[in-house]
Amino acid sequence: MQAAQVAVRTETQPLAPKPLEAAQRQLADSAERLGLDAGSRAMLARPRREMTVSVPLRRDDGSLALYTGHRVQHNLSRGPGKGGIRFSPSVNLDEVRALAMWMTWKCALVDIPYGGAKGGVTIDPSKHSDGEIERVTRRYASELAEFIGPERDIPAPDIGTDERVMAWVMDTISTNRGFTVPGAATGKPLALGGSRGRRAATSIGVTLIALKALESRDLAPEDCTAAVQGFGKVGAGAAHLLHEAGVRVVAVSDQAGAVYDEQGLDIDAVRAHATATGSVVGYSGAEELAGDALLELDVDLLVPCAVEGVIDTGNADAIRASIVVEGANGPTTPEADTILNDQGVMVVPDILANSGGVIVSYFEWVQAVQAYWWSAAQVEERLNERLLMTWDEVCTRADDDGLTLREAATDMAVARVADAHELRGLYP
Repeated sequence: MQAAQVAVRTETQPLAPKPLEAAQRQLADSAERLGLDAGSRAMLARPRREMTVSVPLRRDDGSLALYTGHRVQHNLSRGPGKGGIRFSPSVNLDEVRALAMWMTWKCALVDIPYGGAKGGVTIDPSKHSDGEIERVTRRYASELAEFIGPERDIPAPDIGTDERVMAWVMDTISTNRGFTVPGAATGKPLALGGSRGRRAATSIGVTLIALKALESRDLAPEDCTAAVQGFGKVGAGAAHLLHEAGVRVVAVSDQAGAVYDEQGLDIDAVRAHATATGSVVGYSGAEELAGDALLELDVDLLVPCAVEGVIDTGNADAIRASIVVEGANGPTTPEADTILNDQGVMVVPDILANSGGVIVSYFEWVQAVQAYWWSAAQVEERLNERLLMTWDEVCTRADDDGLTLREAATDMAVARVADAHELRGLYP
């Protein structure tokens, strides 16, 4: 019998923005303000460990596809690595390096005992069956089995992944170790040791911080308008919660485009339409816009919840919102930051605004280690307490030192990590 031919396929990587350059620039500026020495700057700028692995997949039709996976552990001085796993055709090593660095600062800023990590596979999950995604997940996790786990590096969901993917990661690590390890990943289903409140935590945090930003400028929610870019897990939740708080959400967008209604969108109806059709586009109760046009709408509050680098020198001077709250990681380039600051726009940085997810991931990890589960009310109370405390600390630092919110937040985070480096010393 003639052997069947095996087709090996890979997915192409579209050109992406350069988030690593932005992350390195932010670190360099902070290190200069803090007066860090050259050795400390070098250690903070480079990842502690990074892995690139091949991820073969037997497709449902019998063919073989080969993908590339990455995991970067940027810094482990304050605790095990923490960061999401992203399944997207745009994943590349520099993007993962940048996201891991931002995770280091995020964990340090909200003062949880983690370092920063991030991972991803260069794959488009929309083009694969559930069975194929499970096989990719398990192969990727098994390749990293020696490097991840509750004492080393704890993955969580990100773009293109969800609770189900985290269940497969946890089960794969547990199978490799020969016993159940519920703390091997966070963002898991409740039945497998997930935390109440984890699914909505990032959206809750973005909304809470957005409302504090409005309050800081004496703006009442019911008098304000908002536009939310990205209608995924974070953006859709934030739009819903802002709407519930009285803010008139006039526009939302996804990869296919945007919808706009000057009188305010019915967010629940938009969510129902997006669930049914796969996109906000085509929602009958609103006008359609190009996705990028949403960023330049005349609103009080702009909430970018999509990907990195969407606000840059090409559109920053056209931003008309008075407040930008970063629901995504790295949506504003350093050059755009300067333009927005010169225009008087308040930018609430990602490491503060979208930290709700990692805070509740920490709570999930603590619960898994203790095998003692908290109520939803306990989780939300502790989340709100930590977010509000951090907001106050960042605002105080910004006011005292004459800094932007990003500069203040980054300085606080970098200083904490640098202090941990110094206290631990160097292994001979």
